[in-house]
Amino acid sequence: MSDVQLRGFGWRHAGRRAWAVRGLDLRIRHGERVLLLGPSGAGKSTLLAALAGLLPEDSGEAEGTVEIDGLDPRKARDRVGILFQDPQTQLVMARSGDDVAFGLENRGVPRAEIWPRVTEALASVGFPYRPDRPTAALSGGEAQRLALAGVIALRPGLLLLDEPTANLDPAGAALIRDAVARATGPDTTLIVVEHRVADALPLVDRVVVIHPGGGVRADGPPEAIFAAHGDELAEEGVWVPGLPAAPRTASDQEPTAELVRAEHAAVPDRLPATSLSVRAGEVLAVTGPNGAGKSTLALLLGGLLAPGGGRVSGFGDRRPPHRWRARTLTQRIGSVFQNPEHQFVTGRVADELALGPRRLRKPPAEVRQIVDELLHRLRLEKLAGANPYTLSGGEARRLSVATALATAPRMLVLDEPTFGQDRRTWRELVTLLGALRDEGHGVVAVTHDADFVRTAADRTLTIGAP
Repeated sequence: MSDVQLRGFGWRHAGRRAWAVRGLDLRIRHGERVLLLGPSGAGKSTLLAALAGLLPEDSGEAEGTVEIDGLDPRKARDRVGILFQDPQTQLVMARSGDDVAFGLENRGVPRAEIWPRVTEALASVGFPYRPDRPTAALSGGEAQRLALAGVIALRPGLLLLDEPTANLDPAGAALIRDAVARATGPDTTLIVVEHRVADALPLVDRVVVIHPGGGVRADGPPEAIFAAHGDELAEEGVWVPGLPAAPRTASDQEPTAELVRAEHAAVPDRLPATSLSVRAGEVLAVTGPNGAGKSTLALLLGGLLAPGGGRVSGFGDRRPPHRWRARTLTQRIGSVFQNPEHQFVTGRVADELALGPRRLRKPPAEVRQIVDELLHRLRLEKLAGANPYTLSGGEARRLSVATALATAPRMLVLDEPTFGQDRRTWRELVTLLGALRDEGHGVVAVTHDADFVRTAADRTLTIGAP
C-alpha cells in the first residue's frame, strides 16, 4: 500500500510564466481510489509525473513537498506504476511480451515468476496477439493495452493512470476498466485521470478536482461533489455525468464536390481494401475497433502513405496524393496525427503555427495574423511562447489542429481530434470543425468518441474487425 501527501506543491515548466500546478495540499490514504479531475491544462498529468518521481530538477521550478510513504517520490519508484497519456512513450522493446517483462526484470523479480506474470497481465487487458507481436505494428489503442499490462504486471502499491481508455474502442475501454478493477485490491492506491467520468466512477470512491494553478477546487465522494458543484464544474470544463455534451451540429446542407476518393485502397497487414469518398461540406467520422486500420486510412487520405493495393486520388490531380509536392499537399490537405508531438518541430507554440504559412511564403504580416487568429480560436494565447512539448495532452491536441489549419487546406484529416479535451474545449473544437464544414471544407475524423459522432458527424464509415 502507498500513502500520498502533498503540502503546498507547485511546479512550473522551464521557460513558462504560469505554474502548471500550485498551492496543492492533498492527502490520499492507503487503498483509496481517486478520480482526479480538472479543466484541460489544470496540471493533472504534471501531478501524476510528480508522484512518479519523473519531474527532473533541471526541467522546471518546484515548490512545496511531495511524499510517498514519507519518501521523496524519486526514492519510492519501486512502489509506483504509471501509465502515461501517450503509451508509445513507455514502450521500449521490439516484442510485446518482452516489453511487459522489461519492468519485471528491472525490479529484480525472480526469473520463474516473470513470464507467468507477463501472460496474466496481457490476458487481463485483452491484448489480442501473441507475446512475440512487434510493438511497432500495434495501433494506438493496442499500444495502450500493452503499456497498461506492463504497469499491472509490476503490482505497484500506487497505480497512476493518465487517460487509460482515451484511444480505445468501447469494448476495449470496458476491458481496461475491468482489468484495473481486478488489479486494484485493498492493498493498492489508485489515482486516475479520465475524461470519461461516468465510465470511471465505478472504479473510484473519491473525486478530487484541481484548479489551474490554484490547488484543490473540490474533494469528496463523487455523488456529493457533482450534486454540490456539478453546474459550476461543467462550466469550468469538467465532464459532469448526466449533462449532454452539446447540441447536434451536423449540417442540413448537401455536400458538394468530391475532394478525395479511395478505391479498394489497402496496406498489407494494416488496412484491408477500403473504398470511400470525402466531399466538401461534410464531416465524415471513421469508426471501428482498435487495430482495424483507421489511422492507416487517415495517413492514406492525407497523402502521407502510399497504398499497397488499390488507389487514392483527389483534387483532379492525375498523381496520387502521396506523390504531390509538399507545398501542394499542405495547401490541399492538413493532417492531425494521433500523437500530437509527432508533428511538432519547433520550440515555441507561435513558431509551430507560423511554420506552414512561412513555407508557403506568406508575407510576415499575414503570418502574424494567421498565428494570432489560431491562438485565439484554439484558446492557446497564453501559451504562445511555451515549448510545445510542455503542453498538456489537451493543449497539444489543440495545437496540432491549429498547425493543420494554418495553411488553410481544403480538406482536414484528424486522428482522435477530441482526445484529452475538457468539456469546454471539446465543444469549442466541435464548433470549429462544424464551422469549417459550413465554409466548404471536407473533414475526416478518425474517432472512438461516440459523443463526437452523435454531435458532429454528417456521415459515418465503420471499418471492420482487425
